Amino acid sequence: MKQTSIFKLIHAIEQMNNENIIRFTKAFQYPLGISPILVLSELRIKGPQKQVELAEMIGYTKGAMTNIATKLVNLGLAERLYDENDRRTIRLKITSAGEKALKDAHEIGKEMFMEHFEVLSDEELKQYLMIQEKLVRGIQDRKNQNGTN
Repeated sequence: MKQTSIFKLIHAIEQMNNENIIRFTKAFQYPLGISPILVLSELRIKGPQKQVELAEMIGYTKGAMTNIATKLVNLGLAERLYDENDRRTIRLKITSAGEKALKDAHEIGKEMFMEHFEVLSDEELKQYLMIQEKLVRGIQDRKNQNGTN
């Protein structure tokens, strides 16, 4: 019974994720998926970063990170900064347009989630929050046990 319930839950999560991707893509003015948005978020939080550092941090291959960086630069959402002492050292930096795009992405995401959760009662929201917090703690505990952050 538990396995059946877990598979039903997985299916429901996949349906929500797919719907979120479709709705977000239609609402967001840039031809970007979640990966470039995660990169912009990291750049906003941590400042200019080497592409290799970004790839390791987020868990992408170097090739995928190169493609994401090129797309962000071509759209004017990020820029490449060259080290004066070593031209081989290149950092990616979010631009003001990138800041705006990231803000827009957050707003669209917030609106989508507000619509999703409006069907829940206050009690259901509390229960859902408790479950999500427990799942996040489980993820963090496994990361700590494996020595990864």
